[in-house]
Amino acid sequence: MAVTLAAPADYREEIRKSRFLAQAAAVASAEEAQAFIARVSDPAATHNCWAWKIGIQYRFNDDGEPGGTAGRPILAAIEGQGFDQVAVVVTRWYGGIQLGTGGLARAYGGSAAKCLQGGAAVELVQRTRCACHCGFAELALLKSRLTDFEALIESETFDADGARLTLALPERHVAGLERLLADISRGREQLRRL
Repeated sequence: MAVTLAAPADYREEIRKSRFLAQAAAVASAEEAQAFIARVSDPAATHNCWAWKIGIQYRFNDDGEPGGTAGRPILAAIEGQGFDQVAVVVTRWYGGIQLGTGGLARAYGGSAAKCLQGGAAVELVQRTRCACHCGFAELALLKSRLTDFEALIESETFDADGARLTLALPERHVAGLERLLADISRGREQLRRL
């Protein structure tokens, strides 16, 4: 099961006089990932190397380090820890001692991994989108029971007879919510998958 960060995390380390600062945060889109990278990158640093992963999408950048020594090890740390929907930036201030390609890969990948390990991880839950109509008489009862099914209300619009709800809930709870809606509406309303 994939996890993401509950809150931003960071990790500092000095390796052979070079200072490394790894910063990570949860992101929901490529645009959000790039905005995070731009926000935490230090223009005064020697290198700001990064990687992000959102589902099957991913990107990484070595920012001037030898090819494959920074961005790819950061991405490998993200995947190795089982993270998704996360971006990591590792900033390096050069200390005057060459680390070599293996040393760079270990430093960048290790800093990213330790940053993610130190962060608070939360499980990512895949949700199914469903819609239903509920009369005013049953609406309060339905809404009070949505937490039992881990359902989130994405939208709610009212009409003369009640409310149309768009919900997102874990697949394992769809059948239970279908039964509840049928019970409280006496079979008049149904849950539709979107």
